[in-house]
Amino acid sequence: MAGFFSRLKESLSKTRDNIVNGIDSVFGGFSSIDEDFYEELEETLIMGDIGVNATQKILERLRTQVKENHIKEPGECREFLIQSIKEQMQVGQTAYEFENRQSVILVIGVNGVGKTTSVGKLAAILKGQGKKVLIAAADTYRAAAGEQLSTWADRAGVDMIGGVAGADPASVVYDAVNAAKARHADVLVCDTAGRLHNKKNLMEELKKINRIIDREFPDAHRENLVVLDGTTGQNALNQAREFGETAELTGIILTKMDGTAKGGIAVAIQSELHIPVKYIGVGEKIEDLQKFDPELFVNALFALEEQEALQE
Repeated sequence: MAGFFSRLKESLSKTRDNIVNGIDSVFGGFSSIDEDFYEELEETLIMGDIGVNATQKILERLRTQVKENHIKEPGECREFLIQSIKEQMQVGQTAYEFENRQSVILVIGVNGVGKTTSVGKLAAILKGQGKKVLIAAADTYRAAAGEQLSTWADRAGVDMIGGVAGADPASVVYDAVNAAKARHADVLVCDTAGRLHNKKNLMEELKKINRIIDREFPDAHRENLVVLDGTTGQNALNQAREFGETAELTGIILTKMDGTAKGGIAVAIQSELHIPVKYIGVGEKIEDLQKFDPELFVNALFALEEQEALQE
């Protein structure tokens, strides 16, 4: 995790410039804590994609702590602000139950967010834990999706069902579910079409896939993970809301966090949707997808020393 912390800290450099430098400017620009100070801080957080709801909760908590601790100097409340941001990202225990039970993971998301790549990386992670993993290539609308996933399946050393362009996605999932049962797979990871969240027919198809899994594999633990592109900021939050109306989302994979100034969206997602970010991606390699740790994320965002971050 230490190596990942360094990569995470590096990948959040643009977000740091966007948010943390702005926060520090507010702290340095005021000699006392007054309404103007809070308003400036509020604007900085909202502009940093942390979101209106999350920002209000963060500042509400900060105001309480400032009063309780009789803080007068703006610079003295920086640590309280960091802690307040961490609290907003806690949505209860982030469960990885699919590591312990026979499970089906449905991975959804619009085109271009890194969905198919995330399926491959997730399969590799689970295979690395000694699990028998099967992939379903049910993204049959995008011609290159099956080929791309096949490459990842080979790299991860797992079997793949489907991958034929134009095939019925629900049929692919049906075949994959029955293959998973017959082969006693621990985890079935299903790639799905890059659904545009405003296309009703594609959302209906997602419901159909869910019904097939419910019917054919009722005893399996279910996960619906939505992949969101960190570079799209508030748009990612809107996508998650839309998908949440169709599928019961159990978690989020947040990709492309390297090189974006909009990394603050991770705070907004956790705080506003109460859906845990389960994985975060900071690069192309398999090891660049890791379980999400709110403490580690905020420590990396504020560029705290690695030893200090790891001790917390």
